[in-house]
This record gives sequence, C-alpha cells and structure tokens, in this order.
Amino acid sequence: MNRVDAGEPGAPGSRHLVSPLLPLALATFAVGTDAFVMAGLLPAIAADLDVSIPAAGQLVTVFALTLAVAAPVLSWLLSPLDRRKALHLALIVFVLGNVATALSPNYPIMLAARILTALGAATITASASSAAVAITSEERRGRAMALVIGGLTLSTALGMPLGNLIGSVDWRLTLWAVAALGVVAAIGISVSLPKVALPATSLTARLAPLRQTKVLTILTATLLVMAGHYAVYTYIGAMTTEATAGSFPQALTMILFAWGVGVLAGNFLAGHLADKLPALGVSLAALAGGTVLLAISPLTVSHLIIATVWAAIWGATDGMASVVQQHRLVTIAPASAPLLFGLNSSAIYVGVALGGVLGGLSQDRLSITLLGVPAAVLALLATAVTFTEGRAKNQAKVSAVEPEYSR
Repeated sequence: MNRVDAGEPGAPGSRHLVSPLLPLALATFAVGTDAFVMAGLLPAIAADLDVSIPAAGQLVTVFALTLAVAAPVLSWLLSPLDRRKALHLALIVFVLGNVATALSPNYPIMLAARILTALGAATITASASSAAVAITSEERRGRAMALVIGGLTLSTALGMPLGNLIGSVDWRLTLWAVAALGVVAAIGISVSLPKVALPATSLTARLAPLRQTKVLTILTATLLVMAGHYAVYTYIGAMTTEATAGSFPQALTMILFAWGVGVLAGNFLAGHLADKLPALGVSLAALAGGTVLLAISPLTVSHLIIATVWAAIWGATDGMASVVQQHRLVTIAPASAPLLFGLNSSAIYVGVALGGVLGGLSQDRLSITLLGVPAAVLALLATAVTFTEGRAKNQAKVSAVEPEYSR
C-alpha cells in the first residue's frame, strides 16, 4: 500500500479530499496551457526573435518530443521520492523554464529554455496522477483522476484562449502567467498534499508491468485514438470554414470552447463510470463513440450550430477515453503508477504529434471536410485493439474454469 502521513488532509477517507486534488489539477492546468498556447503565439515570437514561423514552430515540436521521451524516464527516476517532493522538483524546473523562455533574447536560448520547461512538465502530470491515486480509496480513484486530468483538459478550453488573449499584448506575459500558475500550484501542494511515499519495490518489480501485453495494448490504443482525434482537432479551423465564414468573429472560438467543455464533461463522466462499472466496457464505449463522431464529421462541419453540438459530443468521447485508459493502467500495477502514467503521457503526446502530421498528409488526397474519415479509421483501430484485448481476457477466464477430461 501507499504510505500517507496519518491525520493530514487528503489521507484516504478524509472529508477534505478535494483540497489536495485542486493544486494537483492546477499543476496539470499549467502544463496543458504551456503546451497548447505556444501555437497561437508563434507569429509574435517569430517577429520578435527575427526567425521564420516554421522555425518558431520547432519550439513546439522540440517541447513535445522532449516531453514524450523524458516522461517515462524521469517518472521512473523520481518514483522513489514521495509525491510531494517529486512535484516540487518538477514544478521548480517547469517554472524556471518558463521564466527563461519569457526572458529569452534570441532563438537558441529560447529553444534551450523550452527543452528545460519540457523536462519539468514531463513528470508533473504523472506525479500528480499517482499522488491522486495514493490519497484516494479504490472506489473513488476514477473521480480523483478525472479531477486531476480535468486540469489538463481545462487548459484547452480556458487556458489556451486566455493565454492567447494575454499574448496579444505581449507574448512574454503569457509565459510569466504560466510560471505564476506553477508557483501557486507548488504552494498549494505544500499546504494541502500529505507526504505520500509509493511502496518500496525493486527495479524489477517496477518494470514488470512493461512485460504485460495488457499495458502495451492500452498504450497502443491511447496513441491511436489520440492520433485520430488530433488529426481533426489540429485542423478544425480549416474544416469548419464554411460554418464560420460570415458568422460572428468568435464563431471558431465557440466551436473550440464547446469541444473543451465536452472533454471536461467526458473526464468527469468517465471518472464516475469507471468507479461503478467495468473500466473495459467504459473504454470501449468511449472509443466506439469517438469513432462514430469522427466518421460523421463531414456531415456536421458546414453548419455552425450543428458543428458546435457535434464538437461538444465528440469532445466528451475524447475526454472519457483519456481518463478511463489511465484508470485501467493504474489498476494493473499501482506501485508502478509513475512509470505507467509517464508512458501514457508519452503515448498521448506522440499521438498528438502523429495526428497533426497524418492530418496534414491526408489533405493532399482528400477534401479538408473529409478529414474525419481517415481519423475515424485510426480511432476504429484503437477500438479493435481494445476489444481484442478484452476478448482475449474473457477467453482466458473461460479456459481457467473449464474442467479437464481424461483422454
């Protein structure tokens, strides 16, 4: 079992459970805002640092790749530390990276600053998620993870537009604001999160889940479904041009906000359902629902109201998939939660990057409004992988109880 200091707020069964979860959610909100807001700041950054927009775009690419590679490695290296100390260390690096980014006088220094920021961000989500698991009882685990991951989700619906609004005055102010969020999260964690130590296990035991087919299957499904969803999300502005053309200036913002609200609602719905129902069934429902929503997107993106409603429902399936996949991972091996959450973060960010690339390549052969079709194929593959894993599990159970007959 995890060791939580007795009597502290947030110990399992505490009436003040939400208190320590809020700064964890704020930490993931800061990470998500930092990751997603940069795309909207690229023109201003390029002009300020006197580089091309494609060159400035490499700041986003380097951040994502560094995070994807570093997340499982650093999560494993920091796993012997109690969760509060691990989060403090990660947030210090994250804040320093954002301060360095805001002060960057030229492109090379800013590139190095983004790498530093990514190294801090790499373990925040994993450490926050594993801390949430440690301080909650098993029957409330899904809802706790939904709240923490909800911070990441809220960053797309609220953090990204607010960051771009601040950036319209000065892009450097956005980075200062993100750094301030990191400081507030660190203070909140110091005040409300109990000291949580993960079970003392050997290196072999911590790495054991990597030999399980179920873990690899879940990570593969996560990568595929994220690639499918973000192949569309990356180009949603271009896809909905017909719907937003001639409408009020904030029409696209309304669609994106509806998507973000849907994702947030899906997070909490999945957290509740995963605590009450078999997680595999919830996962299949979310993946299959997302597949259908992507497949019908060509029928929805030409009308503003329909596109907005579609985006909200589609976002809900995306949010459900994110939470329930993490829930399934931690159920396999709670003692290896930091490593598993780190690998899950890698799968998510690689999927996001892959989705953007595949979405761009698909436009060479398809109309932009049909982009949801190849995206649905990726989501269908994720559903098939998950269904196959569940079927194999059920067959194994049947085989285990079948009587043996003499030949």
